Parts: sequence; structure tokens; C-alpha cells
Amino acid sequence: MKALIQRVRKASVLVAERVIGEIEHGLLVFLAVEATDTEADIAKLVHKVCHYRVFSDSNDKMNLNVQQVMGSVLVVSQFTLAADTQSGLRPSFTPAASPDMALQYYQQFVLQCQALGLNTATGQFGANMQVSLINDGPVTFMLQS
Repeated sequence: MKALIQRVRKASVLVAERVIGEIEHGLLVFLAVEATDTEADIAKLVHKVCHYRVFSDSNDKMNLNVQQVMGSVLVVSQFTLAADTQSGLRPSFTPAASPDMALQYYQQFVLQCQALGLNTATGQFGANMQVSLINDGPVTFMLQS
């Protein structure tokens, strides 16, 4: 599993010109599920995303996580992050999980974020989405389970 996280001041997702998910201060999480992922990878990546210290403390050091700053999380499925781009000029999506598996793991990821008490918004799995954000920093990290 891969999660591209961005510290944001605000972020939103539109489908068919309708806002379906939005947050203020928090993390925008682009999530990719790979065919080799297990359910243990879900819990591991949820823990990493929710506890990763990317928010500034009183000394302006990245020492606080999204929970500590009472931020929100917007989780957007993005299978293209699972692409193999090592050779050629066209991505290979062989490493990506099947749509059924990816949907199940995506939903579990969201539920586990919510179980931690985080205000969690989502995109729409498999939809053509338009994502808007104001990246705070900019601060962006690629995390893997």
C-alpha cells in the first residue's frame, strides 16, 4: 500500500461538478492498493499516516501529527500510484490490486481512520474526480506499508 500525503489548509473532491468530500486543516491522502498487500498493511499504513509528524509545534518543528492538531483527513483512491514506471514511457499497472480488492482495502483504511476519531472525508472510489487543495508548506510525503 502506498499513501501520498499532503499537509493542507483545505482540500475537496468533486464528482460530476458536485463536492462529495472536503476538509479544512489536515491531510489529503492519495491511497493506492497493490496486489501484494495484506490486511496487516492496512493497519500499518493507517498508523503511519495518522501518526506521521508533519505539523509544526510551537518551535516550528515538524513534531505533531494530524490527531494532535485536531486536523481532518481526506482519503482519495488513486491506483496510478501503484504503477510501475521503471521502464519505458508508459506506466504499467500490473502491481495494482484488482478493483474489488482495492475497494475493500480502501474502505477498511477509511474505517480505521474514523475509528481513531479522525474527521474523515472521502472521494468516490473508481470515479473521475477533480481534487482541489491548498498545500500547506508545501509538505508532501510518500508513505508505504
